[in-house]
Amino acid sequence: MPLSRSLSMSSLSGLPLWEEDDLPVENLLLFEVAWEVTNKVGGIYTVIQTKAKITVDEWGENFFMMGPYYEHNFKTQVEQCDPPIAAIKVAMDSLINSGCQVYFGRWLIEGSPYVILFDIGSAAWNLDRWKGDLWDACSIGLPYHDREANDSLILGSLIACVFSRGRNIIAHFHEWQAGAGLVLSRSRKLPMATVFTTHATLLGRYLCAGNVDFYNNLDKFNLDKEAGERQIYHRCCLERAAVHCAHVFTTVSQITAVEANHMLHRNPDVVTPNGLNVKKFSAMHEFQNLHSTNKTQIQEFVRGHFYGHLDFNLEKTLFFFIAGRYEFSNKGADIFLESLSRLNYLLRVHKSDVTVVAFFIMPAKTNNFNVETLKGQAVRKQLWDTAQFAKEKFGKRLYEALLRGEIPDMNKILDRDDFTIMKRAIFATQRHTLPPVTTHNMLDDSTDQILANVRRIGLFNSRNDRVKIIFHPEFLSSTSPLLPMDYEEFVRGCHLGVFPSYYEPWGYTPGECTVMGIPSVTTNLSGFGCFMEEHVSDPAAYGIYIVDRRFRSADESCNQLTKFLFSFCQQSRRQRIIQRNRTERLSDLLDWRYLGRVSRSLPDRDCTLCRNDISQMGLRGVRPSTVPTMGLWSRVSQTCQPFIKFQLCLVLPQTEGFRYPRPPSVPPSPSASLHSTPHHSDEEDEEEDEEPYDEDDEAERDRQNIKVPFTLAPVPRRKKKQPGEYGN
Repeated sequence: MPLSRSLSMSSLSGLPLWEEDDLPVENLLLFEVAWEVTNKVGGIYTVIQTKAKITVDEWGENFFMMGPYYEHNFKTQVEQCDPPIAAIKVAMDSLINSGCQVYFGRWLIEGSPYVILFDIGSAAWNLDRWKGDLWDACSIGLPYHDREANDSLILGSLIACVFSRGRNIIAHFHEWQAGAGLVLSRSRKLPMATVFTTHATLLGRYLCAGNVDFYNNLDKFNLDKEAGERQIYHRCCLERAAVHCAHVFTTVSQITAVEANHMLHRNPDVVTPNGLNVKKFSAMHEFQNLHSTNKTQIQEFVRGHFYGHLDFNLEKTLFFFIAGRYEFSNKGADIFLESLSRLNYLLRVHKSDVTVVAFFIMPAKTNNFNVETLKGQAVRKQLWDTAQFAKEKFGKRLYEALLRGEIPDMNKILDRDDFTIMKRAIFATQRHTLPPVTTHNMLDDSTDQILANVRRIGLFNSRNDRVKIIFHPEFLSSTSPLLPMDYEEFVRGCHLGVFPSYYEPWGYTPGECTVMGIPSVTTNLSGFGCFMEEHVSDPAAYGIYIVDRRFRSADESCNQLTKFLFSFCQQSRRQRIIQRNRTERLSDLLDWRYLGRVSRSLPDRDCTLCRNDISQMGLRGVRPSTVPTMGLWSRVSQTCQPFIKFQLCLVLPQTEGFRYPRPPSVPPSPSASLHSTPHHSDEEDEEEDEEPYDEDDEAERDRQNIKVPFTLAPVPRRKKKQPGEYGN
C-alpha cells in the first residue's frame, strides 16, 4: 500500500514517494523472531518496536512477532486474545497439550502487532532431547552451565515446532539468540524462506569490550581460539550456522558488513539501516519550543546541583551529554572526557563566558542517591519558596500603595522579618565543598573508569573550570527525585549529544538526537556516522559532526572532537537555532517510511525462494573452522540469485583495504597556561546574529546536499518519476 509523506514545513522535498506495487501477502505469513519482543534488554528492542507499525500497515493480520515469555512484561504490555489463523491456533494447542506454555496477544505499542510468546521454563524438560536434535543437525553442542544459550535453544525448538505446522512462511530472525530456530527449521527442510540479521557479531562485541585493536586486525584473528578463550565458542558456532543457513543475510550498517565478512565468513546480501518513527510537527517552531521548555527544567536541576557555586550565567550555559550502555571505550567516554579537558583549557584561555555542563548518562552499580545532590535540590526548592513568599508579600503591598495613589517607599515595602528570612536562605546556600561529580553513591568509586579519568584530568567542578561534569549512573525517569525527566525530554533540552564511539554497529542515540532536532557528534566507525557521510554532503552544516576514528590516532581524534566542541561553543544563539532546524530536516532520512522499503523488499525476495524447491536444500555441519565463505547460500540458491540481485536495494560495496588505527592510549591533558589568543568579540556575535535565513534557500540547500537514502530496483518503464526525484 502507498505510504504518505509526513506533512512538515521541514520535510525533505527531494525524497521520492514509495510507489511500488503491493506485496502478495494474502497467502503469506511473516514472522519476526527476536529475544527482545516485549523484552527491553537492548537496542534491538527499539528496532522491532519502531518498525512494527510500518510492517503491520503492509502485512496486516499476517504479521506476527515471536519471543520469550516474561510474566511481568506480558501482564503490562500485551492484551491477550485468540489467534486469527487456525493453523497457528492448532500449533499452539499442540504445544500446550504437550506441557509447553504458549501465549498469544497484541503487543500494546504503535501498530499493535500480534505476538506469540513461549514460556521457556515450562519447556525446559525437553532440553536434553533438543540438544540432541541440534547436534544431529549441525554438530553443535551446548554446555549445561550456559543458561542463555540453553534458553535460546528451547525458544528455537518451540518456534520450529510452530513453523512445522504451517506453509507459505517467511521468518526474520534477529541475532544469535534466535538462530537456533532458523537452524532447526532448515535442518527439517520446512517449506519456508528465512532472513537473518546480525546487529553486531558476537565475537566482535567481546573483542572490543576487551580494548582490542579490532578493526586493524580483522583479518588476523584466530576466531576459534578467541571464541574459546572467552568461553563463547558454542555461541559463535550457533551464530555462524544461522548466518549460513539463512536465504538472505543482512546487517544494519556498512561497517558491520565488513565485520561480518571477517567474523562470520559471509558477505551480507543487503544492508538494512535502522530507522525510527518520526513524528513531524505542523510548524517548525514547535520542536524549538520543546527544546526551550525542557532546557528550563535542566537549568533548574543545575541550579540545585551547583548551589553555592552558581557563578556562571545559565543563559550562556550549554548542555552536552553522552548516554548508553556503560562501555567506557566502545561508547567513546574515554575520548569524550579527554576532549572536555582540552575544551576547558581552550575556554579558559579564550576567556570565554560560555560554560559547558557535560552529562554522562550511563548505568553503573550504585547503592543510593548522593546526599549532597539531594541537599542541593532541597536548597533550591527552599530558595524558590522563599522568593515566592517575598514576591507575594511585595506584590500585595505594592498593589495597595498604588490603589492609594502613592509611590511606595521601597525601604518600607519589606519589613525586617522579610530580610531576616532572605538572609537565612542566603546563608543556607553556603557550601564548603565542591559540587559533586556524581549524583549517586558508587559501589566501586575507586575503580570506576569514568571517575578515575575525571581524577586524571582534574575536572572537579571548581569555580575556575568552564566545563562541569555530572555523572548520572542511572537511566533517566520522570519519577526521579533528582532529575524528573524522561530520556526524550532530556535530549530535547540539551544542546549537543556526543557519541564518539569506537564500536557502534548502528547507533540509535545520535539518530534519536537527529529526529528531535538536536545536533550530535558521531564517528565514522558507527553505522549512523557512515550512513550520514554517504547521504549528506556537508554533515557538520546539518549538526552531524563526524569524528574520524578510522584513519587517525586517538590523539588526533581527540583534537578533532575538541575542535568540534569548541566551534559549537562559539556559535551564537541564532546560529544554534538555525542549525537545529537543519538537523531536524534530516529526520526524514531515518524514517521507517523510507528505510522500511529495504525491509519490505526482503519478504518479496523470500516469496520467490518459497516457490522454489526449498525442500531439497540440505544442511551440513557448520563449525566455524569448516564453514565455506558463502556456505549453504551459494550452494542451494543459484537459480534465485539473479532475481535477488535485481531486488537488492543496498548493494554492499567492496570495503577491503581499510586500516583503522587505534593506539592504546592518549597523551595527557594540557595545562591551564595562558597565551595571547584574541578573544571572540561581542561585535562579531552581533554581526552573526544578522545572518539572513530564508526557508526557500534552505530547501534548495537540502536538495543539493542530501541524497536519497538508497535506490530501489530499476523503475519499470510504465511508471513515471515523481517530481523532484533524483538519484544518488
